[in-house]
Amino acid sequence: MTDRYAVFGHPIAHSKSPLIHAAFARQTGQDLSYEAILAPLDGFAASIAAFAAAGGRGANVTVPFKEEAFRLADRLSPRAERAGAVNTLKFEPDGVLGDNTDGAGLVADLTRNLKRMIAGRRILLLGAGGAARGVIGPLLDEQPTTLVIANRTVGRAQDLAELFDHGIRACGFDALDSPFDLVVNATAASLAGELPPLSPQLFTPDTLAYDMMYGRDTPFLAFARAQGAATADGLGMLVEQAAEAFHLWRGTRPDTAPVIASLR
Repeated sequence: MTDRYAVFGHPIAHSKSPLIHAAFARQTGQDLSYEAILAPLDGFAASIAAFAAAGGRGANVTVPFKEEAFRLADRLSPRAERAGAVNTLKFEPDGVLGDNTDGAGLVADLTRNLKRMIAGRRILLLGAGGAARGVIGPLLDEQPTTLVIANRTVGRAQDLAELFDHGIRACGFDALDSPFDLVVNATAASLAGELPPLSPQLFTPDTLAYDMMYGRDTPFLAFARAQGAATADGLGMLVEQAAEAFHLWRGTRPDTAPVIASLR
């Protein structure tokens, strides 16, 4: 019998996850199906429960349910516990395991695919929601010299900085006026086609501006490019975090490079 997996989100129509996992399944000879499911904003837990009851083996979780998925899990991986957010669920006989593969996916894309060092670099993370939470720990593990979290609501950035400690600086967008080596956009602004209020001075020709959003040229990427920065969208991160989830579910690690190339 074919094993069932799915991604849950709201919105979800734009998701490339079904294509990615179908490619991984072909590549590794695994018998599975993977679908995108639109969960009601007030019905995420019920949607997950119904999918598991119908024989679902695991699920990915995307905007805006990652923090709710964290609360839903019976057990958490260390990196999910650290993040306070879950993007991968595995339905096991003794309950639901919650994991977070976002940070590992981002680091793999930056270091392996984009050949960018994180160690010793100045990093700016825009946003303080579930997407940001998932990547802070793995970014810190790479030992940057500086990690700044900037958010529209400064209090949320401060809460995150205190949670992870490590001398992270938290501020509002208006307090940013010096350049960074890496600027990661983890805000929801790109979903809405908007640009966070950023100073052009954040970017130099040596800066990589990275938007977790994929599949479109966002206002953030266009703005960074206008300042001379290199840019990358989140497609590589999407594929790399999916490979981490696939490995958790199936015990085998797919080759991401041909999948990224085919989606491009």
